[in-house]
Amino acid sequence: MKEILTRTVATVALLAGALGACVPAHAQGDGETNRQLLAAAKDGDQPSALAALQRGAAVDAMNRIGDTALITACKRGDAATARMLIDHGANVRHANAPGVTPLMAAAYGGFDEIVVLLLAHDADPLATDRIGKTAMEYAAGQGQTKVVNQLLDAGVDVNRTYRNDLTALMWAAGYDRADTVRLLIARGANRALKDNRGMTAKDIAVQTKSDQVARLLSTG
Repeated sequence: MKEILTRTVATVALLAGALGACVPAHAQGDGETNRQLLAAAKDGDQPSALAALQRGAAVDAMNRIGDTALITACKRGDAATARMLIDHGANVRHANAPGVTPLMAAAYGGFDEIVVLLLAHDADPLATDRIGKTAMEYAAGQGQTKVVNQLLDAGVDVNRTYRNDLTALMWAAGYDRADTVRLLIARGANRALKDNRGMTAKDIAVQTKSDQVARLLSTG
């Protein structure tokens, strides 16, 4: 779990760094209007973002790490801008250089309104980033219980295994996310499953000193 936690910290840094970036765009269309669109999304300025599109900005213009205006809006939790961009044809499945999609960004931040919007427009809940993480892993690890529930409602198997045979329950247990653990148990998560080290979710909770979660996994 230590190696996984280390990689996760690195990915979190990539997410945070991408949110703060304001760099030249590279996409079809006029470079200046593309930059204006990206800057407006970064600032949460929906009217300016719309104006840039009306002046010819490419809706999927990217900054140097591949963030589109939609990914930036999803990182910010800006549902209104995200909806406007999607209405203008933004690619909900686009992934930036680290492999982060709009759905992953929204799941990490717990922006459930955006998650619903993206799923309704055919976002892929099983897409993986460059280190193999999915939206479910981001949501479960961050304790974004509403998002976890939405992903399950979208058809993600509650007992699906991810890298190293980890389940969403194991991710939530390892990060001491008690509410998410409760939800996953209620949705049918199998507590007996083991990762590639032979550890159950309870074993992981004990290892990471997530005492409340370990107790939850010991009952019922």
